[in-house]
Amino acid sequence: MDVRRAGERYPGGDPVGGIESRHAFSFGAHYDPDNLRFGAMIACNEERLAPGAGFDEHPHSHTEIVTWVVEGELTHRDTAGHETKVCAGDVQRLSSAGGVRHVERNDGDRPLTFLQMWLAPQEPGGDPAYEIVHGIADSTPYAVPEAAAMLHVRRLAAGERTAVPDGAHVYVHVVRGEVRLAGEALGPGDAARITDAEDMDAVAVTRAELLLWEMA
Repeated sequence: MDVRRAGERYPGGDPVGGIESRHAFSFGAHYDPDNLRFGAMIACNEERLAPGAGFDEHPHSHTEIVTWVVEGELTHRDTAGHETKVCAGDVQRLSSAGGVRHVERNDGDRPLTFLQMWLAPQEPGGDPAYEIVHGIADSTPYAVPEAAAMLHVRRLAAGERTAVPDGAHVYVHVVRGEVRLAGEALGPGDAARITDAEDMDAVAVTRAELLLWEMA
């Protein structure tokens, strides 16, 4: 198990423009050949947008992009004709496939924080696709078959325990609260990369929210 702390993320974004980014993997100017991916995951970015700030239209291809809002409301628009508001508890997925362009903005009046996780598909190309699940229920798995991955969302009360999926690659991200995982204390923004996970569980020290990725 490889624990990566929130404070170890690579800084990025445009603070003057109201954008603060923290990258868990090699990204942009922060090139790290030893931190390019884990399983199918190639990016896990924490984005903070001030009211009125955002990312202008930009391209993506050959990437499964999954977004989880921590607080605030995200406006998404893409060249395939989708325009949605993404709120806390929603799972948004943009399958960029052969190529798509999109805009992400904070059109609200309060700060926006969201996680964006990029996964490499098993096969390149194809047609772009978009999906949003509003208010996904606790413990309901969300499949990303193109990347042979499954997302598990867990919201735990203090003292509650949850099983970590068995798998070749499991990525655990603490959205909020504190948990203990295999003897390690993890807080908000911390993550654990587990290889060949088997018979593991996480225990909430406080009320907590976890994202667990199960990958081949």
